[in-house]
Amino acid sequence: MGLFWKRKNKERFVTLGLNEPLPERLAEHAARPVETAGSSLEGPAAPSQTDAAPAVTAPPAVEPVATGAAPTPSPAQEVQEATESPRPTPAVAQAARQAEGRVEEPVKPASAQRPVPSRSPFTTSILGLNKTMEELQAEEAALEQEFSARFRRAVAATRESLSEKIDTVFQGRKQIDAALLDELEEALIAADIGVPTTMHILETVRRGIARNQISDLDALKQAIKTELLTILRASERNGVASETSVPESVSPYVMMIVGVNGVGKTTTIGKLAQRIKAEGNDVLICAADTFRAAASDQLAIWAERTGVPLIQQKQGTDPAAVLFDSLKAAKARNSDVLIVDTAGRLHTKSNLMAELEKMRRVAGREVEGAPHETLLVVDAVTGQNGLEQARQFLKTAGVTGVVLTKLDGTAKGGIAVAIAKELNLPIRYAGIGEKVDDLVAFDPEQYVNSLFE
Repeated sequence: MGLFWKRKNKERFVTLGLNEPLPERLAEHAARPVETAGSSLEGPAAPSQTDAAPAVTAPPAVEPVATGAAPTPSPAQEVQEATESPRPTPAVAQAARQAEGRVEEPVKPASAQRPVPSRSPFTTSILGLNKTMEELQAEEAALEQEFSARFRRAVAATRESLSEKIDTVFQGRKQIDAALLDELEEALIAADIGVPTTMHILETVRRGIARNQISDLDALKQAIKTELLTILRASERNGVASETSVPESVSPYVMMIVGVNGVGKTTTIGKLAQRIKAEGNDVLICAADTFRAAASDQLAIWAERTGVPLIQQKQGTDPAAVLFDSLKAAKARNSDVLIVDTAGRLHTKSNLMAELEKMRRVAGREVEGAPHETLLVVDAVTGQNGLEQARQFLKTAGVTGVVLTKLDGTAKGGIAVAIAKELNLPIRYAGIGEKVDDLVAFDPEQYVNSLFE
């Protein structure tokens, strides 16, 4: 599936200088001046421009102090030394320690240090783990295999509804006739692929039969798979199919999450924040759902769980005002991504839909092109009703992509194909469980293959 969120072309491995031998690192460190607040170890500090006191010149070189008891200075001398004398150099400090009888073992120069063998390249990851590139690649491959297996399990109900019905249609039949195509039509509609999409697929099948390209079950399944994959890939030409389409100079990247009540917007935001943050991005959440009483509280739980800052205000505040404050905060923090929660609303409520338009205008004034993505969260269980929701939100909210939730709990997962065909909207993410990492980037090829395996 690749990376979950990859707008910034960040290096997955950074050099911390740990692959170099110790002498070279010590020599580089010694050549770099180490400064403290208002002073330097190499000499007296330069006077501040705002300091009214006269500039203090460096005193002449101090001769080494002979071993013995140092004379006790008077209080007046201590005050004068504290106010006029610069910070002593390392040589003076060493001489003072010798005068007091504290003899320290001299530090060996960098060239005299015992060399430390250099480690192999790519052994230090961004998390500071001592793992080779091969080990990390193996872990990533294993992780992708795990997600692939979980995705196949998530669409198991849809697969049983579609693939097994197709097997039943062919059971005991020796040829493809009109009755078989009618049963095939019922199987596709039952999987919520939608009537227009089903008719389109059957038309393709009929052309294949007329050309003697489809004569058995395997050929029929392959024809359906090819058509489904073509539909899903064609939808990626519209909307936002990848966050890399927005230049890196535009910051923050604003994602607005919309949808009706109960589809899982809050959970989706928490999962998105977790996964985008895990890719090395600084994420900020805007709690612009000020209508529902418990909305901010639920989002605060997810923010605490994922370790992502949350911008929120009291209930009843204008959502556009909360978004404005969040955009200012994101700029001040140099955040990479701002995820905006919105109030759940029915697509039939024109006043609430107009509120989304206002938020879009505010975002566009503060950040170029914002919101860069408007993701519609659709509950896969709702079936064709979810398709109607998508139509209405597309008109008002400028939806650029879809997050399909609860895909693991329904036999109607074909709604993804219906949305892609009828609305030309890409399916960006899919929810396959309730855990924080149960949100995956939607892969059309894997989705289609999982339906027929």
